[in-house]
Amino acid sequence: MNKHHLMAPGPTPVPHRVLEAMARPLIHHRTREFEAHFEGARRGLEWLFQTNGDVITLAASGSGGMEAAVANLLSPGDSALVIEGGKFGERWTELCAAYGVEADVLEVEWGRSVDMGVLEARLERGGHKALLMQASETSTGAKHDVQAVARVVRERSPDTLVVVDAITALGVYDLKVEEWDLDAVITGSQKALMLPPGLAFVWLSERAWRAASESTSPRYYFDLGIERKSQMKNTTAWTPAISLLAGLAVALDMMREEGLENIFARHARLARATGAAVEALGLAIFPRDLRSEAVTAVCVPEGVDGKAIPLRMQDAHGVTIAGGQDGLSGRIFRIGHLGYVDSSDVLATVGALESTLADLGYSLQRGCGLAAAQEVFDK
Repeated sequence: MNKHHLMAPGPTPVPHRVLEAMARPLIHHRTREFEAHFEGARRGLEWLFQTNGDVITLAASGSGGMEAAVANLLSPGDSALVIEGGKFGERWTELCAAYGVEADVLEVEWGRSVDMGVLEARLERGGHKALLMQASETSTGAKHDVQAVARVVRERSPDTLVVVDAITALGVYDLKVEEWDLDAVITGSQKALMLPPGLAFVWLSERAWRAASESTSPRYYFDLGIERKSQMKNTTAWTPAISLLAGLAVALDMMREEGLENIFARHARLARATGAAVEALGLAIFPRDLRSEAVTAVCVPEGVDGKAIPLRMQDAHGVTIAGGQDGLSGRIFRIGHLGYVDSSDVLATVGALESTLADLGYSLQRGCGLAAAQEVFDK
């Protein structure tokens, strides 16, 4: 028997307290009891997003939140500058195509962070209604400097909306949505919020709300203006994911008990320990610029079947990690360390990785990865 460790970059482990809350008998969503629960969750989301503004909750995955941003902020024929440095950057481009938005794609090599000089030059072309980006590109383990990007946009194109997919960033490291003058920030329930998939969260600046009121894109279920009117009254426009919202309230309570600074410090320590372990094993970290604190992407060593690594980790050791996507399939593997994860989870994962690599024919010194990770945790 293997104890299961969910160490993918999403979905992530769900705490027992959250599972228990979701298992309670259903309440009706048009009752005062639901309104009281939802109001508490709304206040917790404002705390997590570090904002006084409304955070809209949608019954959808994080991709639904991304679609809502495109559908509400842009109109057919608008131009959007897309920072495309991975699978999820490509998703912005695909969403633009679906809504008749012209995507001006700024291609970033997978595993790299956007170059500010290149960004400045592209912005000087003008005409961009919005810039669409990832904070943390889950497919590569790289991240972009959101604060620096927003600063460049405000200097070069002050009316351009800065729209950030923070699905594997919010609640992992510091994102100051108002202080950095962002316009839209999106996340999902199955990452740092320690819930199953099924909820998306979207925050808009007042500048973005004005843009939404002018957008001519077709929308119905994802009309954020309609949702805002309902959610300001602590209800929802459509049937909500009641059980997930019950879990959300508990998850946010747990996060507030830990505190934002401690949450950020924990994720940074987990990322350092994971990185130290794989480098001690002679493996290379895939991102070459800024590394996400949510996920460590590792290059598969020469002579090892990269697709076999996640399979054997799960089958032989009960540890679930993720492989590479698209052109990175078989070339990298990804270890998530966000949400309800602690040092014991990382140590179990590193131990399983050492055994897996040895079984697949990779020469290594057993225990060196574990020692490197433990050294980080002991500091």
